[in-house]
Amino acid sequence: MRKTLSAALIFLASMGQAQDSGLRSLESRDATRGWEAVGYLDIGGRGFCTGALIAEDLVLTAAHCLFDKTTGAAIDPTTIQFLAGWQSGRAVATRAVKRGVSHPSYQFEHEPGADRVRTDIALLQLAEPIRDGLINPFAVDSQPAAGADVGVVSYAHDRATAPSIQRTCRVKDKISAVLVMSCDVDYGSSGAPVFSFDFGRPRIVSVVSAKANLDGAKVSLGTDLAGTLPQLKQRLRAEIGLPQGSTGAARISTIGERRQTGAKFVRAGG
Repeated sequence: MRKTLSAALIFLASMGQAQDSGLRSLESRDATRGWEAVGYLDIGGRGFCTGALIAEDLVLTAAHCLFDKTTGAAIDPTTIQFLAGWQSGRAVATRAVKRGVSHPSYQFEHEPGADRVRTDIALLQLAEPIRDGLINPFAVDSQPAAGADVGVVSYAHDRATAPSIQRTCRVKDKISAVLVMSCDVDYGSSGAPVFSFDFGRPRIVSVVSAKANLDGAKVSLGTDLAGTLPQLKQRLRAEIGLPQGSTGAARISTIGERRQTGAKFVRAGG
């Protein structure tokens, strides 16, 4: 598995790049209109990730955002706040988190491997639903095929005061249910929604898990949503808490990490 993944990613790094659009900061309320369901996840005031509303009380994000980066222990989800449409110090809506669950097979690793990226998805249930009429949750669709155009809306360490949109980037390949994309992400972009624009209104087709440096080429890695959300919703209904973090054998190794934000920098073949 390791050899196959590494070889495929290195090959991708040598391929011609698709014509991606640049990042555009959504610095006004007019610019953020329609994207208010993307929010800033304040993790106990110690860090942040990106999340997206997929129901009145459910936020989709990355599982590793729910774990302490030093100890690997699960973070109390009630210390997290979802700031919908966060822009210039104001949110369209602010909600506390009541509980959170991650993919049933997810295990936190200090050095993330392919298995972690593949299952790096979580759902947060808000203490109160958002029903203000201004924020419309996003629909979720199946993962796109290699070569498909996608887009990402995210926050990051150097653009934490407003979301940024990359309207067009490319799915370079799909390797063992991991999307390898040309999308521009950075620390804090973990959990950011990856959108397909094929059916009019944007639909979430993946979640940003990590950023990789592959033989000098920058790519981002996304998780597969297929079959996962029903399991997560069932876990929420059963009021199952977060699994404890654990370490495991790494197939992808870190090349950098900032504790104050959730996103990882990784490289293939470590």
